[in-house]
Amino acid sequence: MRVVSGSKKGHPLQAVPGKSTRPTVDKVKESIFNMIGPYFNGGTALDLYAGTGGLGIEALSRGMERCIFIDANRKAVSVVRENLSTTGLKDQAEVFCNDANRALKALIKRELSFDVVFLDPPYAEQQIESQIAIMDVHSLLHEGSLVVAEHSSGDVLPDAIGSVLKIKETEYGQTTITVFRKD
Repeated sequence: MRVVSGSKKGHPLQAVPGKSTRPTVDKVKESIFNMIGPYFNGGTALDLYAGTGGLGIEALSRGMERCIFIDANRKAVSVVRENLSTTGLKDQAEVFCNDANRALKALIKRELSFDVVFLDPPYAEQQIESQIAIMDVHSLLHEGSLVVAEHSSGDVLPDAIGSVLKIKETEYGQTTITVFRKD
């Protein structure tokens, strides 16, 4: 695993030990950023199921100003912190060990909104539809915000979740990437 493009291009990223996380492979990561726009001119990202932090770190490398990383697994949080440190991006990040739904409640209290949200939950535990609905209703997304969901190809997500509309969907074997935009 590595940073695919941007200011940290080619920088290796550590993986979480064991089989508790499923990191996004470089080919899929590159495709995700080709779908949502390869580079950013600032903005704030949320990596809600951070794992190694690869998606949020990629967004920072490609021009996002800040990223909040959240994962319930302590080992994953340690790896995210290490990857941010070795890439020199830790000053642009906040990292929290928390359950995704509790983290959303905390972000709502802080009255934050995000330009890009990455949702890559464990496939068996995905709550993508309900979590996007929470983000929509509680203004964690603003007009034009993107939500990138990585999920099992067997899970079909709706074309609209509140005012968040599906704009792209691509399959990679057993993995599907679905991109939504807040209208």
